[in-house]
Amino acid sequence: MKQLRFGVFENAQANDSGTATWRHKGNKRDHFDRLEYWQEVARICEEGGLDFLFLADAWGWSEVNGERPDICSTESLDLPRMDPFIVAAALISQTKNLGLVVTGSTLLEQPYSFARRMASLDHFSEGRLGWNVVTTGTAETAVKAFGVPMVAHDDRYDMADEFMELSYKLFEGSWEPDAIERNKDGHFANPEKVHRVKHKGTHFNSDGYANTSYSPQGTPVLFQAGSSPRGRQFGGTHGECIFLGGGTAEKLAEQVKSIRDEAVKAGRDANSIKLMSAFSCVIGDTKEEAERKYKEVLDAQNPEVAVASYAMFTGLDLSSYAPETKMSSLHTELSQTQIARFGDKTVADVLADWHAHGVKPAPLVGTAEEIADHICELADATDLDGFLLTPVTQPGSTLDFATKVLPILRERGYAREGYPEATLRERLVGTSTPQLRDDHPGASYRASAKG
Repeated sequence: MKQLRFGVFENAQANDSGTATWRHKGNKRDHFDRLEYWQEVARICEEGGLDFLFLADAWGWSEVNGERPDICSTESLDLPRMDPFIVAAALISQTKNLGLVVTGSTLLEQPYSFARRMASLDHFSEGRLGWNVVTTGTAETAVKAFGVPMVAHDDRYDMADEFMELSYKLFEGSWEPDAIERNKDGHFANPEKVHRVKHKGTHFNSDGYANTSYSPQGTPVLFQAGSSPRGRQFGGTHGECIFLGGGTAEKLAEQVKSIRDEAVKAGRDANSIKLMSAFSCVIGDTKEEAERKYKEVLDAQNPEVAVASYAMFTGLDLSSYAPETKMSSLHTELSQTQIARFGDKTVADVLADWHAHGVKPAPLVGTAEEIADHICELADATDLDGFLLTPVTQPGSTLDFATKVLPILRERGYAREGYPEATLRERLVGTSTPQLRDDHPGASYRASAKG
């Protein structure tokens, strides 16, 4: 039996995953721009013993035929947002153990400044930071705002590979872990352990010294979620925690195996990557109560957001296709995951269902025991290492899971009690030190390893 890891998926915006759940009377997510909201969510996560809070992000917005529909503002579908780095920084002093995972784009960031922000957060959190590496699924509108060229889907992964290479040089190769001495006699840092980074590549150039010294983890824990063939290859090479979009046991088991196979191709141990599946749940004392609660959520939704919401993630206007069109026949240079997940379902099927949960998987609806049963069965059947809760409403969904389901999983041996490891990497990846495993490609850039 595996002891699973658990995180909570959040967005620093009023709506989550392309829905209109902010309307629900019990949902506080419309207060996403207030620090008190985030303090409450983080407190529930940490008191409940969850491993990390995952802060998703996007720079783009929804457009249909080149225009942002009014409903996007009416329902706060895509904008406004808060910066996840600022949210994480604000929560560091409010938490002691909870991991904080922020999303950073390899298309729109510059590695040099990005590495400084990440290392700063890892220092202040004492090694609790993770980086969700994205190539920016909403790239088509985001590049307009940044004034940079659009890059095709697979080419963005080539760009991301180089972004990672330069980041490893900055995180691992510029300052050795023991370069800082703080000797009051006048020796703050050892110059022999501070190294110049020189990188001249196709997409990025850098010549200088990392602006921040070696942080507790060096490289933050690396999260990734691409499900296209190129995305799986990237995840197998760089990822430490890969989250999957949910689905049947058979589908998840195939995805888990394919990503572990990619890790082996990259010269890594198959089990060095931890695979986590997204899931949602609505919990009641009885099945009937849970179904009633879920109906209240659906009744509060606005199905009119479906077309604009889907366009935000894919750039595709589903209303322009015949209802019987197979999703498998469509193509996008944005998030290919949001096409592949529907297989041979039709456009009509997706539009009828999308408003209920957007990019989230359909929620499990039942008692805490039934939810725990499903998690245990899915973990046993798929070789998953954990689950990422995508709350239906917040903070109610997280509180219900933390106080009702997690205790059952602990009794069965599927979840741990407390935080025995100090850093996020030790906790999630199972390393004996806070640093990258030796078989991770980033480890080869360590200045200390090169002597």
